[in-house]
Amino acid sequence: MKRRTFFSLSAMGSASLLFAKSKMNTVRQYQGSGIKVIATWNVPNAVDSALEQLNQSASALDAIEAGCRVEESDLSNSSVGKGGLPDREGRVTLDACIMDAQGNAGSVVFLEEIEHPISVARKVMENSPHVILAGEGAQQFALEQGFEKTNLLTESSKAAWEKWLETAQYKPIINIENHDTIGMLAIDNAGNISGGCTTSGLAYKMRGRVGDSPIIGSGLFIDNEVGGATATGMGEEILKSVGSFLIVELMRQGMHPQEACEEAVRRIAKKGGDRVKDFQAGFVALRKDGETGGFAIHPGFNYTIGDSKGKTLLTPSTLF
Repeated sequence: MKRRTFFSLSAMGSASLLFAKSKMNTVRQYQGSGIKVIATWNVPNAVDSALEQLNQSASALDAIEAGCRVEESDLSNSSVGKGGLPDREGRVTLDACIMDAQGNAGSVVFLEEIEHPISVARKVMENSPHVILAGEGAQQFALEQGFEKTNLLTESSKAAWEKWLETAQYKPIINIENHDTIGMLAIDNAGNISGGCTTSGLAYKMRGRVGDSPIIGSGLFIDNEVGGATATGMGEEILKSVGSFLIVELMRQGMHPQEACEEAVRRIAKKGGDRVKDFQAGFVALRKDGETGGFAIHPGFNYTIGDSKGKTLLTPSTLF
C-alpha cells in the first residue's frame, strides 16, 4: 500500500471513529423527566411503595428495594417471595438481583428460608466483594447480615404442590407459570436510575434451577447514561439472548425503548423456532428521559407505570 494511500485511509478511519463517538455521546445525553417507576405485571401496591419513597426524595435504589419487598411479602402472589410455588421437591427457592446508578450489582440465587431476596441482593452488592451468592452460602450471608429464617411455603402453595404431585407433569403455561417475576425500574429526583428483579422461579422446577431473573444483563440491566430494562417470562429463553443488556445497548444507539423491546423479543422468538408457541417472554424499558417501552411474544403480559401524576396499567402489543 502506498504511504499516501495509507495516511488517507487512516484519516478516514479516524474521522469515522470520531463521528461514531460524537453520535454516541449525542444519543446518551438524555435529560431527566422527574420521578418515574415501571414494573412488570399489575403490581399497583409495589409501584405505590416505590413512588412513596421517591416522593420523599429517596434514591431510586431505595425505591426499588421498597417496591420489590411489597410483592415478596404478598401471600396472594404465588410467583414471588413468601408464598411462591415450590420446586418439584416442595421447597421454595428464591432468586433476585439489584443494580444501582453507579453500575454496582448484587444477586442471590437458590436462596431458601429468607423472605426478602431483593434486600439480601442489595447487601451482597454493598457489603461483600462479590456480585452473586448462591444456595447455602447466600443463606449464611443473609443470616450474618441480620435476616431471619422463615418458612416460605404457605398452606395454599403446599396444597397446589400436592395437587401437582398427582400427575407430576411439567409443562410451563404461558402467563401463569411464566408470570414468575417482578422486574422494576425507577428514576429519582436526581435523575439517577436503578432496577431490581425478584422471583420464586418457575413452579415445580427441577431443584437447583435458576432462570434469567437474578442474572445481570439477562433479567435486568442498568446504565445510568442511557436507561434500564428488565424481563419476565421463560428464563431459559431470555438467558440465551442477554435481553436486558441488548435493550439498553439498542437505546444507546438511538432506538426508542419501545423499538428496543420489540427487537429483543423478535430475537428470542427467532431462536425459539417452533417452540415459541409454548413460551412467553416480555420486557419493559425505561430511558433516562422518562420514555418507556414494553413488548412480549404473546398476549397476556402487562406492566404498570407510575409517576407524579399517578399510575397506569398498560397492555402492550405483542409479536403474535
